[in-house]
Amino acid sequence: MIFPSVAKSKMEIDALIVFAKVVEAGSFSAAGRRMGMPVSTVSRRLAELEDRLGTRLLERSTRQIRLTEVGAEILEHARRGLEIEETVSAIASNRSAAARGTLRISVPPSLSENLFVPLVIEFQNAHPEVDVRMFVADRHVDLISEGFDLAFRTGPLKDSGMTARPVLRYRHLLLASRAFMATIGPPEKPVDLLHHPLCAFSVWPNEATWSFEKASKRQAISFKPHLALNDYSGLAIALAAGAGIGEMPSIVPSTRRTQSELVEIMPGWQFPVEELFMLHASSRHPTLTLSLFRDHVVHRLSGLLEVDTEHHS
Repeated sequence: MIFPSVAKSKMEIDALIVFAKVVEAGSFSAAGRRMGMPVSTVSRRLAELEDRLGTRLLERSTRQIRLTEVGAEILEHARRGLEIEETVSAIASNRSAAARGTLRISVPPSLSENLFVPLVIEFQNAHPEVDVRMFVADRHVDLISEGFDLAFRTGPLKDSGMTARPVLRYRHLLLASRAFMATIGPPEKPVDLLHHPLCAFSVWPNEATWSFEKASKRQAISFKPHLALNDYSGLAIALAAGAGIGEMPSIVPSTRRTQSELVEIMPGWQFPVEELFMLHASSRHPTLTLSLFRDHVVHRLSGLLEVDTEHHS
């Protein structure tokens, strides 16, 4: 339904907001108390709105109010104005307040030490009143039932009803110590790796699989790990000690690889690109702490590592 008078006049959003709050509160006096506005002003604003529209929005009695047919139709749009006002007010008040409280996040063990611990410490240095509870686990947590604010997971993702945002793309690297490589002939293709002790990031060490890409070629090998553990810090130490050949995320600091004398081997064959997602429950009004941490993660990771998706030939 379109009213000519609406098209011809420039309606004030605040009058629609007053209308929505009167309906929400159930009376002019209750709406006035919530808005800190005299009842006479509330009544006048609504009367002016009805005059501009040329139609009645509410039927009044001494005890109650009732929406007219037109009022019910316009209420839906008036509520949108109310939501905008509340959102803007929340943003303004949040930005003037200090971030505080407890933030609960779930992170994969492969990235906890080298990525998320530094991110969290940096965030807490900027916001000292924020406490963080970081849960390191391979499994996919249920954010709602387990009380998490954020979860970080590597893809592909199942449809969980959560809001998912990709925040980082990276590759794993095939590494070994210089001393170990001096004792063997350098492998040239994935199948050559099966002749050497292989160290895998794995929870169940019975068998591991590595997939490689080279231009349009794809190869995968399955093997029984010489050493398997679900901790990249321990794996880095083992590789530096000459335990064999293993894979590490490329976001492990280069200083560690240099200090441990780890070198990349068989660079012509690459592991597939990994993608890290940030998941959270949908919310129109996230807390200031959650909003700031999400912005912090996106800002810090956006320039951390650009993956070259062109395969080496």
